[in-house]
Amino acid sequence: MSFDLRALLSDHIGQARSLHDQYGNAVFAQVLELIGFTHEYTHGEGAYLTTLDGRRVFDGLSGYGVFGMGRNHPVIKDAIRQALDVNLPNLVQMDCVMLSGLLAKELIELAPGDRLQRVFFTNSGTEAAEGAIKFARAATGRPRILFSKGAFHGLSTGSLALNGDESFREGFGDLLPGCERADWNDLEAIERELKSETVAAVVLEPVRGKGVFYPKDDAVYPEIQRLCRATGTLFVADEIQCGLGRTGEWWACDHWNLAPDILLTAKALSGGIIPIGAILYSEDVYRKVFSRLDRCVVHSSTFGQNTTAMVAGLASLRVLKEENLIERSAAQGEKLLSGLRELQNRHEFIHEVRGKGLMIGVEFGSPRSLTLKPAWALLHAAENGLFSQAIVVQLFKNHNLLTQVAGHHQEVVKMLPPFIISDDEITMILNAFDAVLGECRRFPGPLWSFGKQLAGAAAKQHLFARTAGRS
Repeated sequence: MSFDLRALLSDHIGQARSLHDQYGNAVFAQVLELIGFTHEYTHGEGAYLTTLDGRRVFDGLSGYGVFGMGRNHPVIKDAIRQALDVNLPNLVQMDCVMLSGLLAKELIELAPGDRLQRVFFTNSGTEAAEGAIKFARAATGRPRILFSKGAFHGLSTGSLALNGDESFREGFGDLLPGCERADWNDLEAIERELKSETVAAVVLEPVRGKGVFYPKDDAVYPEIQRLCRATGTLFVADEIQCGLGRTGEWWACDHWNLAPDILLTAKALSGGIIPIGAILYSEDVYRKVFSRLDRCVVHSSTFGQNTTAMVAGLASLRVLKEENLIERSAAQGEKLLSGLRELQNRHEFIHEVRGKGLMIGVEFGSPRSLTLKPAWALLHAAENGLFSQAIVVQLFKNHNLLTQVAGHHQEVVKMLPPFIISDDEITMILNAFDAVLGECRRFPGPLWSFGKQLAGAAAKQHLFARTAGRS
C-alpha cells in the first residue's frame, strides 16, 4: 500500500472552499469571501505564501506568531526527517524520554529570572494555560485567578475563563469559577485583591496579543510581581505569542526584568511544523503539584512528549541561536516601528504605533479633517473595527501583504512578520501602508466603498468575525 500526497492534492486542487463549506466551518469561509481572503494557498517558504492563482504574498501574520523563523525552515525540516528515519520509540508512556529532558534543559537555561526549574510539555498554548490554572490552585490552595480585561489565553474551557473578550465567551455557559478580570494599571485595586490571600495567581501576557498592549509605565509589571511575592500569589507570564524572540528579547519578560513563577510558551517553539507547548515552573510549584508517589501523573498529556515535537523544539531553539534571530527581531522591529511612526506624521488616521521587536500594532482613530470625519462616523455607526478591517483588505488585495485586525471591535492592525524580514521587505510594508492610507484621503473612494460593504454585511447578519478571530 502507498500514499501519494502530491496526487491527492492535485486531484482536489481548487476545492478547499467547497470542502469547508460542506464539512468544516462554512461561516468562517463566508467571512473570508466577504473580505477577499478566499485564496487557496499552494506553497509556503520563508516569509512568503503562494496562492493557487500565482500571487506571492508576504506573510505579515506568521500563523499568529508561529513562524518566527519563516515557513518550512530547512534545518527544522531536516531534523524532523532525521527523527522519522531513525524510528524513535515514540510515546512509550512508561519511560523517561531523553529528547523531552534535553528540550526541558534548553528551555530552563534560557528562562527569564531565577525561579523556573521544571518543564511540563503540552500540545498547544491553550493546554499550557489549562495546566497553569491547575498548578496554581494546587500549589497555593486558593481558588481565584486574576487576568486582564483584554486577555487571550486560549479557547478551551479553562483558558476561555481567562479570556477578556465577551465575544469569545458568549453562548458557552458558566465557565471556571473564581476567574476575574483586572486592570493592570489599577495597582491599588490589585493590591486589595491580593491582600485577601484568596488569589492563586495573576496571569498576564507581558505584551498582550489582542491589540499589542502593555503598560506605558514600566514600573507596573515589577510592582505586580512584588505584590504577588508579598502575598504568596503566583506570578504567571503567558509568553505563548510574545515569547521566543517575538519582542526582540528571548522573552517579553526580559523587557521588565521579570522572574515569573510559571511561564507558558508554544507557537514559535514548534518551528511551524509540529504543535508543541510547554509550562515552565518553579521547583516549589512542582513539589506541591506532584507531591506524592501516587500523584506522579496527577497531570499528564498523552501526546505531550511526542518525539517529533521535541525534535522540532530543539531544532527551533538551535536556529534562533545560531542565526541570531532574537537580535534580528529587535533590530528589524525597530526599523519597522520607526518607519511607521514617520507615517504617523503624514497620515491623520494613525493615532498610535506601538510594539516591541516584531510584535507591532498600528491604531487608527477619527481624523481631524472635517471632510473625512463623516466617512469615519459612517463605518463606526455600523461597528467599531471596520476601518482597520478595510485597511487589512486593501493591504492584501493591492499590495500582497497579509496582516490582521488585532482584536474584536479594535481599530488596530497587527503585524507579526517573521524574524528573517529584510530591509527591502520593511520598505515594502511601509510603502504599502503609505499607499493605502493615502487612498483614505479620497472620499468617496475604493477603501470607503469597501468599508460601506462591510458595514452592510455586519448590520445585516452580525457574522463579521474578521481575521482577528483567534490569536
